[in-house]
Amino acid sequence: MGHDIIVVGASAGGVEALQRLSAGLSPELPAAVLIVQHVSPRARSVLPELLARAGPMPVAHALDGEPILPGRAYVAPPDHHLLVAPGGQHLLLRRGPLENRTRPAVDALFRSAAVTCGPRVIGVVLTGTLDDGTAGLVAVKRCGGISVVQDPADAVWPDMPRNALNGDSPDHSAPMALMVPLLDRLARSPAGPAIPIPLDLQIEARIARQELAAMGQDLVGLPSQISCPDCGGVLNEVREEKLIRFRCQIGHAYGAESLAAAQADGLENAMAVAARTHRDRLVLFRRMETSAAERGMTYSAARWHQAALEAERSADLIADAIKTMRIGNLPAGPPGDSIV
Repeated sequence: MGHDIIVVGASAGGVEALQRLSAGLSPELPAAVLIVQHVSPRARSVLPELLARAGPMPVAHALDGEPILPGRAYVAPPDHHLLVAPGGQHLLLRRGPLENRTRPAVDALFRSAAVTCGPRVIGVVLTGTLDDGTAGLVAVKRCGGISVVQDPADAVWPDMPRNALNGDSPDHSAPMALMVPLLDRLARSPAGPAIPIPLDLQIEARIARQELAAMGQDLVGLPSQISCPDCGGVLNEVREEKLIRFRCQIGHAYGAESLAAAQADGLENAMAVAARTHRDRLVLFRRMETSAAERGMTYSAARWHQAALEAERSADLIADAIKTMRIGNLPAGPPGDSIV
């Protein structure tokens, strides 16, 4: 049996990369192509139409329960994880926990394919920001599949492929100009022997499928003393060779860079609330100062004046801290191509 399942993940800059990929993919390819492109959960996705116009392979949004057929491409719809069902013959769509702050997530697709189809899988990480796809490629390799990464120098946004290269030892790294012939050759090569699927990957695949019995267990890793930005629960730290990632018992999962970005967003929001509260206090204190002065209450007016100065100073300090934090944060770039 060959490598008949190709899973592809992309984020920022991914539409163009996927169009270039689709332009060369043939309906005669002896593999199905499953695609996750980060999209806004509220957007209407037209990505299948764009990819269908780019090349001859049939492309459509995946449907829950539909069979997986070679020579076809399936795109994850907005706000749903695209997964491979147990047995490896059908697709699943699930609104499981966010992974790396997104749904659909690349890691969720890659992991489900790796657990279900083992050495038959080829995982491909293309252009994008942060680190979705890194843990997924590790899962593909742990289950006997092949990992492929776009050359970061060839990517519009190099973070995702660069993190995949750093987090794994991929079998292949290639520019988009060489990606189609590489995948065609790999799809026609014989798959390796089946190997035992690691239990931790099986459990995490069940979480993405929303099999709730798996979600209350002490899943994988050890408590990290870091809270989950999504739900506030404790994150477990998971170590896989060169990779460190995190998952809470609700199921939210993060790579290190995705977690840092989520923490930065949460901190900025909290600081913005604090700054706005101090501005509101400033307005209140000045009104009380004016009222006290009009009534000849000199001591009270002075107290309200001092309080107003302190509120104004605090608001300014927090605003400056927000600016400094924005400059110092890792450059995340856009989360994806939200209009598709």
